[in-house]
Amino acid sequence: MMPSQTPIAAALAAALCLAACSAPGGPGARLPTLDGQPPLVVAHRGASGYLPEETLEAYARAIELGADYIEMDLVSTRDGVLITRHDPNLAISTDVASRPEFAARKKTIQVDGETQTGWFSNDFTLAEIQRLGAISTDAERPQQFNGQYKVPTFQQVIDLAKAKSGEKGRTIGIYPETKNPTYFRDLGLPLEDKLIAMLEAAGWNSRGAPVFVQSFEPGSLKYMKGKGLKTKLVQLIDGDGIDLKTGAMTYAVPVDRPYEWTKAGDRRNFDVMVTPAGLAEIRTYADGIGPWKRYIVSTRGTIGADGKPVDVNRDGKINDADAVSTAPTTLVADAHKAGLFVHPFTFRNESRRLASDYKGNPANEYLVFYRLGVDGVFTDFTDTALAARGGWVKEMGR
Repeated sequence: MMPSQTPIAAALAAALCLAACSAPGGPGARLPTLDGQPPLVVAHRGASGYLPEETLEAYARAIELGADYIEMDLVSTRDGVLITRHDPNLAISTDVASRPEFAARKKTIQVDGETQTGWFSNDFTLAEIQRLGAISTDAERPQQFNGQYKVPTFQQVIDLAKAKSGEKGRTIGIYPETKNPTYFRDLGLPLEDKLIAMLEAAGWNSRGAPVFVQSFEPGSLKYMKGKGLKTKLVQLIDGDGIDLKTGAMTYAVPVDRPYEWTKAGDRRNFDVMVTPAGLAEIRTYADGIGPWKRYIVSTRGTIGADGKPVDVNRDGKINDADAVSTAPTTLVADAHKAGLFVHPFTFRNESRRLASDYKGNPANEYLVFYRLGVDGVFTDFTDTALAARGGWVKEMGR
């Protein structure tokens, strides 16, 4: 086992070597990605499968595991500082609820059309937020680190990536998202100009910079492009869930459409973006797409006589483990035809998140997507994605 590998990564690598014997490909085969290079491994919120997400410690761990890029969501403090949190609602990923000094700031508001109760980043100064501790957002993941790590600023993450790049002798890129940009713009705390200025100051506002800037809102990307952002831009494409009877995507607030569309009275859903016309439109302002992986490979459940999904594994819950994968769509090929790269989200190891035909082995899911030609993957488990990629590249004779 290599020093940087975890036991699960080593086991996956061994399994992939066996799978390669009967898999397609051959010596020197060109990879089916847009540029013919191995797909990128993007550490989604850092090593969030192991440590509280979007902390310096989670990002450092992902880098140690070998991530090509570290991904972060940007929200604003009351004093206009960009910090890395997935949600404006700090109750989701910090210990703010246990801090009596902030009890009075709890409130119920609308965020992108969804009613939420909690504590919100825009009501806290940076100094106040840095008194909070980050917590795990998944009960199945390690809880012993809760409260130990602080919420970093975007600048701290930039500095970390640069420092680690020098230390490791390889380029470690960043993958920031303007999170809820309409929400923050309406509060007088727009994200975009600050993001551009920080990348400019870092020397990273160029086409070749190790930076992808992403957003679910086209308007945010178009604004930044118009203001002189030169990095690669990525249109994210979301959905709410899957109808297990049909495998079709379902839509519900707040992930039915870009919130700027809702505000403008545009009732289309995200699915219009994955049509040829939608992809052509995206190509006018972005370089790639980041779709929920179910747009590429969906799932379908077993439906009982009562018309409801069956709990196949009898664990008392209905989830992906009770479903099977459906045939892939043509989205990857369609996007490549339009000149767009494809970085689907999010790959995870937990058995409840793996369709039954993957046999509890996350490597089997990665292989399906790698073979389809995705150009990168968002993963909570960097080591697993890298082991699967290594096996697949070997299978392709590279």
